[in-house]
Amino acid sequence: MGHGKLRKFAENETFACLVQPATSEVLGVDHPLKGRWASDFFHNDNPIVLELGCGKGEYTVDLAMRNPSINYIGVDIKGARLWTGARKATEAAMSNVGFLRTRIEFITSLFAPGEVSQIWLTFSDPQIGREKKRLTSPLFLDRYRRFVAEGGIINLKTDSRYLHEYSYAIARCNNLKVLARTTDLYATAPEALGDGLSARELSSLYEVQTFYEKHFLAQGYPITYLAFVLDHEGAYLSPEWDEDRWKDEDHHAFAVQIH
Repeated sequence: MGHGKLRKFAENETFACLVQPATSEVLGVDHPLKGRWASDFFHNDNPIVLELGCGKGEYTVDLAMRNPSINYIGVDIKGARLWTGARKATEAAMSNVGFLRTRIEFITSLFAPGEVSQIWLTFSDPQIGREKKRLTSPLFLDRYRRFVAEGGIINLKTDSRYLHEYSYAIARCNNLKVLARTTDLYATAPEALGDGLSARELSSLYEVQTFYEKHFLAQGYPITYLAFVLDHEGAYLSPEWDEDRWKDEDHHAFAVQIH
């Protein structure tokens, strides 16, 4: 391991905004913060929004800067990446942003029913051919349902048409209310997305960009967006969809991993 990563890991231990639970605290047991993020971490009753797979945390930090009355938590397993967002939030003395280093598979050990109002999935791995690992699969939607409040929204922003079409098919086959959808965000006027999002949410959608988003835009790839309500009774179903078509067309199948 390089000295740079070791330095970041050491500094991560000093950030009050970064929670790094041990596996023993989340594997099959409830973490002490479960159900207590508002009272014990943020010390207010404002809504909590998660960004799952937040990477360097720039989306989490930017949203928190724009919306001081909302609490944001960025979740990722990569400590060296989280260091960037945690350091920025610490230097800016931001009280409405936190970071959580854990696997998303353990997420139900960390949040209680109704504790989260929205989830953002920004440029998640499309997990081509591996549905159970996909963050909009029935397996993960069922996990989110255990802690997202009634009427809670899943926001998916991605350059992967494969992931977008799969997630849209998931929403349709489970009769989930779709609030907004576009396969080319920056070629779509905000008003064309409908009235499912507030003016504040729309401006953030267009103006806040991750490192990956900027990279893919520079490469000429369209950015897609999908927002749907998680509410559903019974088991979530896997969709019937044209997977082969979107797998063949998705540039992720051939892209080089960015570090």
